[in-house]
Amino acid sequence: MNFMDTKVSSKLHTIIKSEILPCILLLMATILSLIIANTPFKDLYNYLFNDINIFFNMNLNTFINDFLMAVFFLVVGCEIKKEIVSGSLSQIKKAAFPIVAALGGIVVPATIYFLLNRNSEFLSGLGIPISTDIAFALGAFMIFKSKLNDSSKIFLLTVAIVDDLIAILIIGLFYSNGISFLPLLIATGIFVLLLTLKRVDKTHNLVPYFILGLFLWFFIYISGINPTISGVLLAIALPINSSTISRKKSALEITEYALSPYANLIILPLFALSNTAITFSVNEFPKGSLAVALGIILGLVIGKPLGIMLSTSIGTKLNLIEKPKDISWGNLYSVGMLAGIGFTMSIFVSEIAFASNLQMLNLAKISILLSAMITCLIAAIAINYDLSFFSILTKAKKLVKVS
Repeated sequence: MNFMDTKVSSKLHTIIKSEILPCILLLMATILSLIIANTPFKDLYNYLFNDINIFFNMNLNTFINDFLMAVFFLVVGCEIKKEIVSGSLSQIKKAAFPIVAALGGIVVPATIYFLLNRNSEFLSGLGIPISTDIAFALGAFMIFKSKLNDSSKIFLLTVAIVDDLIAILIIGLFYSNGISFLPLLIATGIFVLLLTLKRVDKTHNLVPYFILGLFLWFFIYISGINPTISGVLLAIALPINSSTISRKKSALEITEYALSPYANLIILPLFALSNTAITFSVNEFPKGSLAVALGIILGLVIGKPLGIMLSTSIGTKLNLIEKPKDISWGNLYSVGMLAGIGFTMSIFVSEIAFASNLQMLNLAKISILLSAMITCLIAAIAINYDLSFFSILTKAKKLVKVS
C-alpha cells in the first residue's frame, strides 16, 4: 500500500512539474470560456465574474486580474531575478544574444502596430503584440522538443523572461491612470523597507516580506498604478544566494518553488477562464477595427520572429553579439515563431488598454487567439518539415553550386 501511494505520489509530482501541463490547462480554460460565452450560460458567467463583489468593491474578474496576477508576476519576477543573479542573464556575453533578440522581438511588432494605428484612437493597444506567453510557448516547445535542442529551450525561456520584464515595465509606466501620489509615496516607503529588511533580519523569514508585500499591493492598487507591478517589486526585494556553492535555499527560491504550481496550474487557467469569454460577433466592431486586428496579428505572427531574426542577424554581423554554436539559424527561426504566442500577457495588456471599449477588447482577444493558432501552425510546419527561410536558402545555394 505504501509502495502504491509512493508510486502515485511520484506520478502526480511528475505531472505537476510537467512544462506542458500549464499549456494544456490554459487551452482547456480558454475553450471552456469560449463555449460559455456563446451559449445561454453567458449571463450566469457574467454574473459570477463581474457582478459579485468580493472586497474593496472588487469583483471576481478584477480580483483575478489585479491580485492573483500580482502573485503570478511575483513568480515571474523571481525567475527573472534568479536568471540575472546566477542564470542565463548573469554574464553579459551569454545574456547579450537573447536580450538583443528579445528587444528586436518587441520593437518590430510595436512598429507594425504603430504604423497601422498611428492616426487612430486605438494606439493604446501598442503593448499587445510585444509579449511572449512563457507557459504557452514552453508548452508548444515541449511538443516539438525532439526536433529542437536544449539550448533552443534556454534561448526561448530567456527571450520570454526579458519580454515579460519589459512588458511589466511598460504596464507600470504607460497603463496607469489617475495616479494618487500619497498612496504611491507610502508604497515607495514600503518598498524601501522591503529592500532593507534583509539587512535587519539575517534569518530571511518570509512572513515580514509577505505582510509588507500585501501592504505594498494595497497602496499601489489605490494609487492608480497597475497593482501587478507589486509582485515584481516584492521579488526584487526577496533575498537570494549569489553563490551557487550554498546548498541552503534562499527566500526567493523557496517563494518561487512554493508559488509556481499555484501560478501556473491555477492562476493562469483562472485568468484565461475569466478573460477569454469572446462572443463571436463581427457586426459590432467600430471604425478602425481592421487596423487594430492587423496590428496585433501581423505584430505577433510576422513581427515577433522577424524582429528576433533581424536583431540577432545584424548584431552578429556587427560582432556586437555571438550566436550560440549549438543553435542553428533554422532553430532560431522556429523559436522566434513560438515566441509569437503572446496569449496571457497580450490579453492582460488588452484588458487594460481597451477597458472602456468592450467591442474593441473583444476584437483584440479574437486577434490574439487567431495569432496563437496561426503561429502554432506555421511553427509546426517549419519545425517538422524544416521549412524555415534559412534552411530553404541553404538548400537553394547547394542546388546552385551543384548545377
